[in-house]
Amino acid sequence: MRLANLRGRAVLLSRDMTRGLDLESASSGRFGPEPMQALASFEGVRAFGSGLDLSGAPEIDGRLLGPCSPRPRAVFGIGLNYRDHAAEAGLPVPKEPLVFTKFPSCLAGPTSDVIVFGDRVDWEAELVVVIGKRAENVAEPRALEYVAGYCCGQDISDRKLQFASQPPQFSLGKSRATFGPIGPAIVTLDELAKPLDLAITCDLDAERMQTSRTDQLIFGVPELIAYLSRHCELLPGDLIFTGTPGGVGSVRKRYLKPGETIRTEIEGVGTLVNRCVAPA
Repeated sequence: MRLANLRGRAVLLSRDMTRGLDLESASSGRFGPEPMQALASFEGVRAFGSGLDLSGAPEIDGRLLGPCSPRPRAVFGIGLNYRDHAAEAGLPVPKEPLVFTKFPSCLAGPTSDVIVFGDRVDWEAELVVVIGKRAENVAEPRALEYVAGYCCGQDISDRKLQFASQPPQFSLGKSRATFGPIGPAIVTLDELAKPLDLAITCDLDAERMQTSRTDQLIFGVPELIAYLSRHCELLPGDLIFTGTPGGVGSVRKRYLKPGETIRTEIEGVGTLVNRCVAPA
């Protein structure tokens, strides 16, 4: 199943994400119209949506898709979670997950413009986990039971703000408006042949900047859910940005510029296409 946010309404998308059904209408009012309502009742929505044939559903305009979890209670980020990224940053591989937050106000849609605030704004392609039910003290072998699905994400970062002081201020530098594109939809794990091993890439215009696979995560999805849920409650719709592979701009001394386009793709999950624009 693929659950998306079309102009503020929960929709179920076809496999190619070009067609969709309004969830409230299709369910005759059983489920509410908003994406966060759908996530609060995700088990029921999954049972309902997994049996639908969407091949004849109306076509949708993908440019109207918003963040697939538009108002999460919490957005977690994981730093240095690929060995090649830790190596390029010149930092040791962490012994426990390095956790920071992105404020939910930074979230943007899969084709939203990214505002380039200054001359040191960076890209970070990431697999994003969407929580599907309340999780607390979850055992790692059962962690995937608490996942609604995956989506693509970009952890856009203002490196100047992030490293303006010591120790660095990760959360503020990663939470400017539009600094969290996600989507295009929440894809349930049963749609993926190998949900723990997915190709992930990031292109800037026609140039490949990042390429890896999610089996290269230092702390994989089950371990992250178990770790986070030991320390705080996870709720439906909460997001976990799982970390970025090597190839970020700060190492290349190459930063985003207005007019460029970031393309982020994860195997089986979808694609983000975000144009960079100057502040108004």
